[in-house]
Amino acid sequence: MSAVQVIQRNAHLAGAVRLDQVKGSDGTTLARATFVAISNQSRGRGDDRAAESTAIRWTLWGRQAENAARFLDKGSHVNVVGWVRSDTYTAADGGTAHALTFTADEVDYLDTRAEADARRARHAFVDEMEAADAQLPATAARHA
Repeated sequence: MSAVQVIQRNAHLAGAVRLDQVKGSDGTTLARATFVAISNQSRGRGDDRAAESTAIRWTLWGRQAENAARFLDKGSHVNVVGWVRSDTYTAADGGTAHALTFTADEVDYLDTRAEADARRARHAFVDEMEAADAQLPATAARHA
């Protein structure tokens, strides 16, 4: 089955990079990461202008997967170049199922270190506030 090149420009991550270890065909352990990148585009002109979002779940392998998990997080800005392939498999109910698989060959990290650090600080602050809210009695949280 042939693959088609896909380029996603000026995208941002919708969530954290998920990293796991899988067994390769030769029995070695290989890093695999997945993330969802969202691109926003506008189509049309004037009053007919409409926003359109495209979300793609990308898979990365090996060292590239490890680096993505280390340096990217929710909100990170990236350019991604890769390929899409149509897969066919047998579903749990015995029927034939089809899926599109997106694999990244290149990921450009568009944020500066300062921007990435500021975003991580904002995320940490929000996490702290949510944890503090969870500790409040139910009635106090409702009246806040």
